[in-house]
Amino acid sequence: MLIPILVFDIALVAWSLHLMERAVEDKEFSLMLAGMLVALAAAAMMVVYFLMGHCMSYLLQASS
Repeated sequence: MLIPILVFDIALVAWSLHLMERAVEDKEFSLMLAGMLVALAAAAMMVVYFLMGHCMSYLLQASS
């Protein structure tokens, strides 16, 4: 399950970098903001994935 999430996360980071490059070229603040929000969403998705992984392993261990 980790591989599809990592692939999706890498795609989000690549998209955010593309948005930020366009923002620098066009001197657009809104594209830079959009790129930052996409990068933050990718980071938040990884944090939630690892937190839920630890939580689920703890709950499965406690129920046994």
